Amino acid sequence: MNSPFHPGEQAIQSRIGVREQVESMGSRMIRDHMPEQHREFFAQLPWMLVGSLDSDGQPQASVLWGKPGFAHSPEPSLLRINARPEADDPLTANLHGAVRLGLLGLELPTRRRNRLNGPLVDSDREGFTVAAQQSFGNCPKYIQARDWHWEARPAGPLEQGNGLDQRWLGLVERSDTLFIASQHLDPQTGGVDISHRGGTPGFARLGEDGRLWLPDYSGNQMFNTLGNLLLEPRCGLLWVDFNSGDLLHLEARAEILWPDQTGSGELPDLPGAERLVALTPGRWRLRRSRLPLSFDSPRPSPFLPQGH
Repeated sequence: MNSPFHPGEQAIQSRIGVREQVESMGSRMIRDHMPEQHREFFAQLPWMLVGSLDSDGQPQASVLWGKPGFAHSPEPSLLRINARPEADDPLTANLHGAVRLGLLGLELPTRRRNRLNGPLVDSDREGFTVAAQQSFGNCPKYIQARDWHWEARPAGPLEQGNGLDQRWLGLVERSDTLFIASQHLDPQTGGVDISHRGGTPGFARLGEDGRLWLPDYSGNQMFNTLGNLLLEPRCGLLWVDFNSGDLLHLEARAEILWPDQTGSGELPDLPGAERLVALTPGRWRLRRSRLPLSFDSPRPSPFLPQGH
């Protein structure tokens, strides 16, 4: 029987001794269709996180929005998104042909999240449709719960550049949430993922080496993102400013470091981290005042490491 996990995921599962246990779990959890509760869940959301690939194979992380129901499932194997990205969203250039996409539905008030990965099967002026290749739920750990409200905003300017920049570093240093898009390259079983990462404000820290250091806490042990990064270090990051609606899209290259590799005093001290992911910043876009949602103060995750 074919495994639901690719060699990168399997390698990390084996390294920490959960390979057999997670294989059994993944075979039950990962489906080629959405159960009814997932179909209903997506239709309740005001936003959708989207992972895509550009023409060079660089992953990009984006967010789309609309009144609840803008994402809906006409049948268990399809998810329709009635929204189009703005012209300066990196997703705009990537919606063509049978490209693979990763979708993440995240309901912040309840900490629920479900994922759907698969190929683009239709795209028109109103939106696009994705076929379910992998459909599965994720645990709510490390999500900061927030209530949301619609807030009309005049769109701000686009700023862009390459590498570490003070124009966006402040957002990163005060954020408790980010999204990361990654990929597995296999032409038959590969695809794009987008996943959530959370912690206390500033959990992604700037190291002395100019890289952003991201803690990796204990999770569902499937290692979808880390398995991708082990084989293909390029990733796309998205930070959302929950106050201003600013959206930061950052391309990066990731290196996974394990406890036996992190004895140097130059590395950030990130309590509770079982591994660290070092991110070398590349090209970036800062799209000011774009997300037409406002959010109340966060209710911190009860799973956050003590002392972090």
